[in-house]
Amino acid sequence: MKCNYHTHTHFCDGKENMRFFVEKAIELQFNHLGFSPHAPILDLYDFTLTADEIPAYLKEVEYYQKHYPQIQIFKGMECDFIPEVTKDFSYYKNTFNLDYIIGGVHLIKVPNSDDIWFIDGPRRETYDDGIARFFNHDIKKAVTCFWEQTYEMIETQKIDIIAHVDKIKMHNQNRFFKEDEGWYRKLVDHAIELIVKNHLIVEINSRGIYRLRCDSFYPSDYILEKLAKAKAPIVISSDAHKAEELPLYYEEAKAKLQSFGIDTLFVLEDKAWHPVKM
Repeated sequence: MKCNYHTHTHFCDGKENMRFFVEKAIELQFNHLGFSPHAPILDLYDFTLTADEIPAYLKEVEYYQKHYPQIQIFKGMECDFIPEVTKDFSYYKNTFNLDYIIGGVHLIKVPNSDDIWFIDGPRRETYDDGIARFFNHDIKKAVTCFWEQTYEMIETQKIDIIAHVDKIKMHNQNRFFKEDEGWYRKLVDHAIELIVKNHLIVEINSRGIYRLRCDSFYPSDYILEKLAKAKAPIVISSDAHKAEELPLYYEEAKAKLQSFGIDTLFVLEDKAWHPVKM
């Protein structure tokens, strides 16, 4: 089985329409293709679907499901979690009969404030500016906010797949903190405990590598090793925003997982996730 459930088209910040992705996935002999546009965030950000666009998104997925039976196509969403800002993930899954939800943190709500720190996107300066403006250059406080928001998402939301779990490292690039520091690993360890306790599927995501924004997969080797020991379920995601990105680092991701003794991936069949050998 060859699958990708994390895919962004022109409905959000992707660069191409669904047809390109479907045809490329068939060419590459993918068995499953899941679409996962960014869910609306109160219409505050232009990288997401708007509420008015959801019916058109669903209709288009259903068109390709009907006309391309040689590949299984799924409709999902990638939902951001921002405390007191975003809708409950179950609203989207239940209201629109989605096949799955990917949960992620791209925007950090600054404590005791209405400010939001955007940790993603192409500009490293946005990340750096947030550390300075919102946290007075206190990197431990900034990073702790990311992980605490991740904990809250895991404990309060219904998630199938957790996206790029250590996204906070992307623009850091070993400048402000090192991932082997004790305080950082303590934060990571608690996230792993919650992921395992809540039976979440974790994606190994290659987008940071092929976009030249990160020198490693999300999550790190340290996290993957612990997930392997806990026998946590895994999927491979390219987080594609163009059809040509669907296969990028797929084989490298498999090799990375196998290096930690992981030989099983999870796939969506009959509305449930099942393990299959790589």
